[in-house]
Amino acid sequence: MKKYSTLLIIFCIITSCAFKTKANNGANGKSGNEVKNSEIIEIKADDIKKSMEYLASDELEGRATGTKGIEKAAIFIENYFKKNNIKPYFETYRDTFKLGELTGYNVVGMIEGNDSNLKNEFIILGGHYDHIGKGKEVNGDTIANGANDDASGTIAAMEFGRYFSKSKTNKRSILITLYSAEEMGLKGSANLAKRLKEKGINAYTMINFEMIGVPRAADKSMAYMSGYNRSNFAPILNKYAGEEVVGFFPKAKEFQLFFRSDNFPFFKELNMPAHAISTFDFTNFDYYHHVDDEADKMDYNHMANFINKMIPALEGMMNATNKEVVLSDE
Repeated sequence: MKKYSTLLIIFCIITSCAFKTKANNGANGKSGNEVKNSEIIEIKADDIKKSMEYLASDELEGRATGTKGIEKAAIFIENYFKKNNIKPYFETYRDTFKLGELTGYNVVGMIEGNDSNLKNEFIILGGHYDHIGKGKEVNGDTIANGANDDASGTIAAMEFGRYFSKSKTNKRSILITLYSAEEMGLKGSANLAKRLKEKGINAYTMINFEMIGVPRAADKSMAYMSGYNRSNFAPILNKYAGEEVVGFFPKAKEFQLFFRSDNFPFFKELNMPAHAISTFDFTNFDYYHHVDDEADKMDYNHMANFINKMIPALEGMMNATNKEVVLSDE
């Protein structure tokens, strides 16, 4: 009996040591608590679909800036932030601006970094939550719901916010920024970028998620980045993702995509790496600015897969001790 008791004690000690080593090392250098938190956070297709079915519903009437529909969208995003403990960056979640007689709102939340020094540097993630409102009538339908453009990118940014607010695995601080008036000429993001510059924000990088609701062809990279050669952002993200998630799209320069999305005002005002990432490449979805850009045409498994693959890519970049992502000479 004494022999078996001794063996049992030795086994328990060895097992305990092994468990503590795993917990302390963690995945990607995280602490035990961070690993425990991140392991229970799931990016689920069903959750994405639920958000999409509201943001791209007829109730929101196409989310044109200054309408009752986009106000409902803003409230939905604010409530999502509150529920997931994403704090306001300003006094409230809203960054308000005027466009003539119209009032627009960007919705801005913050997740503070967990490193005493690096938390003073900010990673900006965003997407535009407005759309065009009405479109050319098809079978009696005139509401341009804007599921892919850009409820999909909006939801991706929201899901990243939820993940990092719960996992607490970000050393640098994160701004989750959702813009209105993109469809009116990037007016919302321009207002926010200027305001952040005036505030003296120490911003490191910016990623705008633009139309990620549909997958590319199987022989293409999962996503592409506008202004690919303007920085080393894509290879850095791919390094941490462990695969090529973000590739090069030859027509991006021809279409001037770098200048046509909400990344551009941040590049212009803050002189930092700022790009748009998309999985829509003008060949894989026929309903750009069309009333049939509907929730039922989105690929939710693709969206969840994209977001899940981007998490370690973002995490690696935002937790590196030095600023690896730098502008190039292009």
